[in-house]
Amino acid sequence: MGKSNFKFDNDILALRARIDEIDGQILSLLDQRQTQVEKVVKLKKIHNIPVYHPAREEDLISKLRVQANKTNLDPDFMEDLYRLILRQSRVKQIDQMGGKGVRPDTRVLIIGGEGQMGQFFASLFRKSGYDVRILGKKDWKKAKQLCENIDLALICVPIEKTCDIIEQIAPFLGPKTILADLTSIKAKPLKKMLEAHPGAVTGLHPLFGPSSGSLDKQIVVVTAGRDSDQCQWLVEQMTLWGAVIVPCSAEEHDEIMEIVQTLRHFATFSFGQFLYEKHVRLERTLEFSSPIYRLEFGMVGRLFAQDASLYSEIIFATKQRRQLLKDYIASLNNHLEMLEANDKDLFIEKFDTIAQWFGPFSEQAMRESTFLINKLIERF
Repeated sequence: MGKSNFKFDNDILALRARIDEIDGQILSLLDQRQTQVEKVVKLKKIHNIPVYHPAREEDLISKLRVQANKTNLDPDFMEDLYRLILRQSRVKQIDQMGGKGVRPDTRVLIIGGEGQMGQFFASLFRKSGYDVRILGKKDWKKAKQLCENIDLALICVPIEKTCDIIEQIAPFLGPKTILADLTSIKAKPLKKMLEAHPGAVTGLHPLFGPSSGSLDKQIVVVTAGRDSDQCQWLVEQMTLWGAVIVPCSAEEHDEIMEIVQTLRHFATFSFGQFLYEKHVRLERTLEFSSPIYRLEFGMVGRLFAQDASLYSEIIFATKQRRQLLKDYIASLNNHLEMLEANDKDLFIEKFDTIAQWFGPFSEQAMRESTFLINKLIERF
């Protein structure tokens, strides 16, 4: 037994030494890769090329999966590894590109710049060399002074205050100033901006929170108002920061947001309220939860960890949104008869109809949710 252990110790030491050597080579190669990335960043800076190149990344992942198959490596493992490497590379590039301004001599005024989102965008503009001014609640006495020679006035205030703020700031803006907003509804603010300001107008909606810390692959919706060519530098700047730009009309934006934001948040709120009313023991429930249910509970808990007034403004913002939620509640009530009758066949019939309507997205959803579940298992 002693001799066997001695031989094992000698053999495994040699193997571990070789593994350590390979790990060192991997680190050296990653360092060399990062050096090449920094050269790419310098080239992109010169030519104002955006960091995120989805076609290039997906092509690289596809090639690596093929190579992994040829070398008997798990393609999924290879993809996960390189997604992490590419993400780190993008964040590094964005951090370095953040100092690149498309029009660094531009003067930016952020109305509501004391809020979290306002502070976030103020830091981005400042890092890129822009002259940034802030107009907060207590600064309206010097609004005229702050607006002098401003090239961009960016409104970043709660939904219910946006239109009033547009009316208040417009008289101080020059005809060449771009007026833009960051509100999560677009039709009404865009109309108000066009009425109040004769210059260039555009609507923006960042589909993320200020806690994100980076614009890497974050979606920003752009709704055209007036003189879009004059506003193009702003779109290019956000692209340079790593954002994915989605252009659409204000009407289409608001219609889609009724589902993406309003309905989703209200359904989550309703689920949380039901758990509360039933006095569900959350801690004990989580002990019995598989990763997918923990993920769902996590999204509910995430909602209630945030600002209630923010979500109330999103949910109650328009008459159309409130009507959609009434339709949603009516739809739920329609299931009462099925439950009273214990009609499993009707449930299966409805289920199959809806599954057919979801089509190929169901398979995509399975892949994406499986990925998230596996990451949750790895983390916890």
